[in-house]
Amino acid sequence: MSQTTDWNPGAYARFRGLRLRPALDLLAQVGDLPEGAVVDLGCGDGAAAAALATRFPARPLIGVDASPAMLERATGYRAKVLADIAVWQPEAPPALIFSNAVLQWLPDHARLLPRLAGLLAPGGVLAVQMPRQYGAPSHRFLRDIAQAQFPDRFDFHGWQAPVMPAADYWQMLAPLGRVTAWESEYVQRLDPVDAGHPVRAFTGSTAMRPFLDKLTGPEAASFCAAYDAALGAAYPLLPDGAALMPFRRVFFVLEV
Repeated sequence: MSQTTDWNPGAYARFRGLRLRPALDLLAQVGDLPEGAVVDLGCGDGAAAAALATRFPARPLIGVDASPAMLERATGYRAKVLADIAVWQPEAPPALIFSNAVLQWLPDHARLLPRLAGLLAPGGVLAVQMPRQYGAPSHRFLRDIAQAQFPDRFDFHGWQAPVMPAADYWQMLAPLGRVTAWESEYVQRLDPVDAGHPVRAFTGSTAMRPFLDKLTGPEAASFCAAYDAALGAAYPLLPDGAALMPFRRVFFVLEV
């Protein structure tokens, strides 16, 4: 992912529980493993570390991430590796590469995923979860408003979502081993916020980042105001000021 600023661990951690639930659902589908380490690829601030360590207590747990700020916050790993995960290479073939809500930032999954699978020990597992929310208002409005307000910097003509349906990943990976693939939609209750819409608070540390990185302060304020107004129509506030945000995610587990 191209970025001009590092991740904000505090903003990301605000919704730690909502972001951890899919990781636990993914982990529940990982079976027996061969000998080798467990790699949390794109580990962020270590949200999944405790669950991985509890599930595989006798194995080395390695966290890999490209964000120095997030990696500094991460705990629970035997080793932490600062690396671009698009080109990361393990020191030895791992038993499990576990990646929760990271690979959507990287292009060319038809090349990336077979490469990751090829890094595994024989009998190893690649377990991946990614958001597939790009057609929903929370994400569609970002593209529509950015292109309308700043056409000199944003052009989404011909744009394609970076994450495919689960069935497409099954077709892609089936020649490499045994695949389980599925999608789930989580109905997330987002707490009230002091300023803006609750959905903007959720997307602000993730999906909004590539947009805000290209805007000045006044431009960002105009962009956020338009986004808040659109979100208010798509995600009406509950009586207490909270909002419900359905959020779709795609999962797959490949045993090589």
